[in-house]
Amino acid sequence: MSGHGQLMDGVYRYQRHIYDLTRKYYLLGRDGLIADLDPPAGGAVLEIGCGTGRNLIAVGKAWPKARLYGVDISDAMLDTARASVAKAGMADQVTLAQGDACGFDPQALFGRASFERVFISYALSMIPEWEMALVQAARCVAPGGKLEIVDFGQQDELPALWKRALFGWLERFHVSPRRELNGAINRLAQDMGGFPHVRTLYRGYAVRGGLIRV
Repeated sequence: MSGHGQLMDGVYRYQRHIYDLTRKYYLLGRDGLIADLDPPAGGAVLEIGCGTGRNLIAVGKAWPKARLYGVDISDAMLDTARASVAKAGMADQVTLAQGDACGFDPQALFGRASFERVFISYALSMIPEWEMALVQAARCVAPGGKLEIVDFGQQDELPALWKRALFGWLERFHVSPRRELNGAINRLAQDMGGFPHVRTLYRGYAVRGGLIRV
């Protein structure tokens, strides 16, 4: 396992048991992203940084005909995800695998090279080489498919004291909101061919972005 994988296992070895209960109050915008995915019937959906499996289970409930895949660098989180998926009765619908977001091989892990929908929820802010992960995600999108991202924004429309407190707290968990996400998405769409979109949510608390690949 990579050094980052070991770090994430250390961070979440115990937190994973209460992760979904606590994070629902501040990982905002995830459910809106899921509601907008709209995969075609029988289409494949990949979550990069799937964590506890919470989002994939929600996708499965919203889009029961979709085939679901999740990759995460943390074995500890994947243990929780497998248990959650089994408890939800979705073991036949969801395939999970361990891999580095910056360089996994989807063909080797899942038996397919591309997916109609790829999404990343509050994970880019935890990946040191996040721009590499963004490129890798786009490569996994099938022609005509969509990449969707939600993560912490820069809090620009919120009080400065709030921003300092939030960023200081996030730093304790190795989370760094990506100021350059907008530019990175636009460059990626230009380089790979696609139509980008980026917008802020909740007065800059979160950011939604992505692209449609041509």
